[in-house]
Amino acid sequence: MKIAILSRNPRLYSTRRLVEAGEKLGHQIDVIDTMHCYMDITSSNPVVRYDGKPLPKYDAVIPRIGASVTFYGTAVVRQFEMMGTYSINESVAISRSRDKLRSLQLMSRKGLGLPKTGFANHPDKISDLLKNVGGAPVVIKLLEGTQGIGVVLAESNKTAESIIEAFMGLKANILVQEYIKEAGGADIRCLVVGGKVIAAMKRQGAEGEFRSNLHRGGTASLVKLSPEERRTAVEAAKAMGLNMCGVDILRSNNGPLIMEVNSSPGLEGIETATGKDVAAMIIEHIEKSALSAGANTKTKGKG
Repeated sequence: MKIAILSRNPRLYSTRRLVEAGEKLGHQIDVIDTMHCYMDITSSNPVVRYDGKPLPKYDAVIPRIGASVTFYGTAVVRQFEMMGTYSINESVAISRSRDKLRSLQLMSRKGLGLPKTGFANHPDKISDLLKNVGGAPVVIKLLEGTQGIGVVLAESNKTAESIIEAFMGLKANILVQEYIKEAGGADIRCLVVGGKVIAAMKRQGAEGEFRSNLHRGGTASLVKLSPEERRTAVEAAKAMGLNMCGVDILRSNNGPLIMEVNSSPGLEGIETATGKDVAAMIIEHIEKSALSAGANTKTKGKG
């Protein structure tokens, strides 16, 4: 098979591992810089152009699109879909998962476990917003934040009100969530591929840090999932319409609570923690799915 990886940096661990795994399984793997692609939108014969010439027909594409380039990146994926190329994650599903508010609303509609969450636009509703999520301590999140950036823990209602007013003064969109103290600064990353959890790790925040992101000094270790946690991760991926994603879960007194669904999960932490060849498992899923998809690869736009 001919497989394209949309990645801005071929030296990144996840990109390198997918190339290695694909080539080891006998496929041609090309790494393409998403932002250097350009398209003829009005053509009756859709193509993606790159480096001055049209790209060849690929059997499958793996989008590794950063949050900062979601708009253009999903447009490129959509063009590949129009050409009949199978994408492991559909363009509309990537867009859906990048909108934290929309993601939570979709998962809430499916009855999945979530922290109490509030969203408001006008500053005079702050006190009621805090009351509805149970009061301080609360976690305040920028909708556009990634890797723990733009996530703040407010220990008191007064502090929370000041932070929220500051964000609103900057016209930033924010979520306010209850703080799950019993999670102890840890979460569980479940990697879901093809409707199954293929690997999972526990991420523990650094001492004095409530955020568990590995980019912020957190550590990863192997974890055994409960059947409910496994089911929650699979249902979250299904609600987003993602064939491959990382589902971040908090262990609470009320069962597993979904914190976030990531459509371009990193592979380094989870391969190191579990010892599994996750990259190969992703390629093997593409082998089965791309061949069975045939020409039925155009974006469906559901949800």
